[in-house]
Order: sequence, then C-alpha cells, then structure tokens
Amino acid sequence: MKFSTLFLFAALFGMTLAQAQDADDTSLDGGTIESQFEYIFDRSGNYSAEGRRYEVVRAISLDKLRNNVLDSLNAARRGATELQATISNQQATITDLNSKLEDTTARLTEVTEEKDSMSFFGAQLSKATYNIILWTIIIGLTLLLFFFIYRFRSSNTLTQEAKSKLADLELEYENHRRRALEREQRISRQLQDEINKYKKGK
Repeated sequence: MKFSTLFLFAALFGMTLAQAQDADDTSLDGGTIESQFEYIFDRSGNYSAEGRRYEVVRAISLDKLRNNVLDSLNAARRGATELQATISNQQATITDLNSKLEDTTARLTEVTEEKDSMSFFGAQLSKATYNIILWTIIIGLTLLLFFFIYRFRSSNTLTQEAKSKLADLELEYENHRRRALEREQRISRQLQDEINKYKKGK
C-alpha cells in the first residue's frame, strides 16, 4: 500500500516536473538565438566521466533550438537573397541612370555649343564675335541717330531763326508800307489842297 502510494506520488511528481520543463521550453519560442543558447546552458545539467566534463541537454529543447537556428538561417538567407535582388535592381537602375546622364550630358554639350554659336546672315559665328558685330551695329546706329538729331536740331534752330528774321522783315515791310501809304496819302492831300488853292486863285 505504501509502495503503491509512493509510486503514484513519484509518477505525479515526474509528470509535473516534465510539464514544468515543457512550460519552461516556451522560452525557446521567442527572443534572440543568443538568448536561447543562454537558456539551454542555464537549464543543462552536467556530469564528469573519465576526467571530462559533460553537459546534459534535453533532446526536445535541443531540437527546438536547432529548428529555431535553422529558421533564423533560412530567414537570413531569404533576407540575403532579397537584398541581393534589391542590389541587382539598384545596380540596373544606376546603370540606366548613368546611361541617361551620359545622354543628357551629350545633349547639354550640344545645346551649349549651339547656344554659344549664333547664325548671322547664314554664317555660324561664335557668341563673342556675334556680340561684337551686334554691338558695333547698335553703336553705329546710335551714333547715326545722335548725328541726325543734332542735324535736325541745328536745322530746326536755323529754321526758327529764319522764321524769326522773316517775321521781323515782314513787320518791317508792313511798317514801311504803312508809312509809305501815309506819306502817299499826305502828299495826295497836299496836292489836292494845292489844286484847290490854284482853282480858288483863278
């Protein structure tokens, strides 16, 4: 009776201990691989035989740790594959961008050369030469404009002076004509008076 009770108690204790260890194995379900190894080392037992020290690890825990390590390695490999694909895509993008950059640089050089050369009466001239010719024409036309303005003002001044002299001459002529008319009228009156006197003297 006591033996069966003791056996039953031992069996219950063993089951409880196994369940507790299984529950403790849940620490292998998360965390880093390093923390899982630390967990295995903390839960391992040890013994010595033939002068060597051995660590005893539960096979289920070791299997779970191995699966976790393999899963981590597979995830790392997948990540590396994805990263390699991303790198390949980026290298292809960089190659494409470099090609476009070279094309754009060539077009920019061509546009710059076209911009630096100007067509003048069908001839391609450098921008500096074109600017010199253009500014020479502008300065020449400006000088001609100033010359014509000066000549116009001079002519206008001479015209105004001539008009003023003509007006003075017309005024002088009008005064002279009026005086001559007055003198002629006075002489006519004197003549008429003399004629009248002569007639009365008869």
